[in-house]
Amino acid sequence: MRTVEELMATSDPAWPELERELAANAEIRILPISEAAGRDCLYRLQVTARSRLGAVALHTGGLLVDHGWVRVLGGGGDSGLPSLAQANELPGDQKPPSALLVGHDVLGGRFEVNGADPATIGRPGDPGEVCYFGPDTLEWESLGAPYSAWLSWLAGGATTEFYQPLRWPGWREEISGLPLSHGITVYPFLWSRQAQENLAATTRAPAPLAELFGLQADIAAQLAANPDGTEVDIRVVE
Repeated sequence: MRTVEELMATSDPAWPELERELAANAEIRILPISEAAGRDCLYRLQVTARSRLGAVALHTGGLLVDHGWVRVLGGGGDSGLPSLAQANELPGDQKPPSALLVGHDVLGGRFEVNGADPATIGRPGDPGEVCYFGPDTLEWESLGAPYSAWLSWLAGGATTEFYQPLRWPGWREEISGLPLSHGITVYPFLWSRQAQENLAATTRAPAPLAELFGLQADIAAQLAANPDGTEVDIRVVE
């Protein structure tokens, strides 16, 4: 493993340009980070400060996009978000991860960067592309862009159109003050006909993100095992 000094030693760091791009969007908040936390995360990721991934890890505690609807993982620390290294349990068994979790939204949707062979874990897209797990589809879709372009996509305000079908009147007020460890659970589920026909009529409540992630993974596995919809016992986490 390279030292953090080696990872930081570049004449062309990504952060100055990226910081300007992010700062141009008033709806992106750059969370603060201590120098120690940033260096630790960069070291555990083993990427250089010349990359945008390294820049976010080294210089931010994470990013809050669009009133905090999307949370981009950074170096963690006291930001309230886990670091990229913590969320991906790095370093692990010295093997590159099959995919790297880089962010999530308040509904439990997840953004991950494909590893070297996404087909082995049933992911679409090419290596290095960002994929999104939709809480309304329970499936992965490739966004057709690498991490660096994904950050530009967020900075350009793309979340407004991307999430339009998943937003209800008053969503800003409902997520205001939501702890960064929590998201919003929706019932009937977002993938159900009832929710898709009338999202405003659903019941919504704060829930730990770990529970949202686990519940969605469990239901997706059940539905994949029963594609015709028979013998599926959907259990709600209380």
